[in-house]
Amino acid sequence: QRDLVESGGGSVQAGGSLTLSCVYTPTYNNYYSAWFRQTPGKEREGVAAIDTYGSPSYSDSVKGRFTISKDNDKNTLYLQMNNLKPEDSAMYYCAEELNLYGTIATKTTDDFGWWGQGTQVTVSS
Repeated sequence: QRDLVESGGGSVQAGGSLTLSCVYTPTYNNYYSAWFRQTPGKEREGVAAIDTYGSPSYSDSVKGRFTISKDNDKNTLYLQMNNLKPEDSAMYYCAEELNLYGTIATKTTDDFGWWGQGTQVTVSS
C-alpha cells in the first residue's frame, strides 16, 4: 500500500503563485506521477504529469504556467503554479501508477491506482 499526502493549497489572488507537494511511500522508483484537479459537479481532469525519465507534460490550459517536478531523494512530487487564474480553482490531487508512459493528454483517472486526499486551491480575481 502506498500513502500519498498532498499539501500546499490555499487562497491566492489572480496572477499569484502556489506550490503543491505530494509525499509518497518509496516502495518503487519507477512511478509515473501526475496531478489532477476537480471542481464540484465536474469530472477530475489531468493537468500535469512526469514520467520515470523525468519528462513532463501538461494540459493546454496550464502549459506555460505550471511546472511539475519530483525529488526522489525526498520522495516528493511538486506542482509549481504561476500566474494563477480564477478558473484554476479546484481540489488538486496527486496520483501515481507503475508501468505507465506517455503524456497527461493520453491519461484518465482510470489509469492510476494510487491517489492523494487532495488539497484545495482557490484563486480570486
